[in-house]
Amino acid sequence: MIGNIVAGLFSTPSPPTVTANYLVIAGGGGGGHDEGGGGGAGGLRCTVGSTGGGGSLESALSLALSTNYTVTVGGGGAGSTTSDVKGSNGNNSVFSTITSTAGGGAGSGPGSGAFNSANNGGSGGGPRGNRSGTPGTGTANQGFSGGTGPIGFPSGGGGGAGAVGGNGTTVAGPGGAGISTSISGSSVAYGGGGGAAWNGVGAAGGTGGGGAGGSIGPGTNGTPNRGGGGGAGGPTGNNAGSGGSGIVIISYPDTFTITIGAGLTGSTPAPSGGFKITTITAGTGNVSWV
Repeated sequence: MIGNIVAGLFSTPSPPTVTANYLVIAGGGGGGHDEGGGGGAGGLRCTVGSTGGGGSLESALSLALSTNYTVTVGGGGAGSTTSDVKGSNGNNSVFSTITSTAGGGAGSGPGSGAFNSANNGGSGGGPRGNRSGTPGTGTANQGFSGGTGPIGFPSGGGGGAGAVGGNGTTVAGPGGAGISTSISGSSVAYGGGGGAAWNGVGAAGGTGGGGAGGSIGPGTNGTPNRGGGGGAGGPTGNNAGSGGSGIVIISYPDTFTITIGAGLTGSTPAPSGGFKITTITAGTGNVSWV
């Protein structure tokens, strides 16, 4: 009995922690050249409202105080500027142990071969239509695949965080829808796929920052800090739009104070409803709490 009491007196207490909810979205993929497919949205992982890929809502992190945690905001991938180059994948975003996968670049045309197929990613890119290209696949619990664009059909839209990209049917496929979350304090949509282009008509980008396909001009870029895919370029050699950059948003009790380290661009408005919300829009560095 005495031994148990003595052991309890000298046991090490658990270190204090902060509970952090988060939205981590990667950069979107670039669209395809000359009536190509739409770029895939960046992978999206979230603990508030809904998360990407139709998966189960993520769990908040319990983080030690006075400890550095890595944050990286991924940039969007470049849109294709030539028929023999796909749209580029975006870049991953990171918060502590959470990594969201970059959006997949889209297939380009009008050449043939491997350049017609789209890249895999957080959400997959859309292929160049009327070819044997295949859509890119999404990542489980982050995003969906791109739409189809088989022989005899227009190009497919890029996958979104909330839905598969639109298939090329009689018209080019639109970008897949993103998802909405209120982690920032109001409902905002993120992770829309890029729209494809075909026969002088550009398809719409997915809700949540997806760029529209070009009609007779270049594709539209994905919206910065929404992780949307880039829209495809229009006919006769038009360039595609680039993917939108990602974002990291962290919500935590207002009894704690965050330090945003060098290399990161971020802000923390006045607390509301017992919480502080830190939004990081660019860079790589560390954050910590006291």
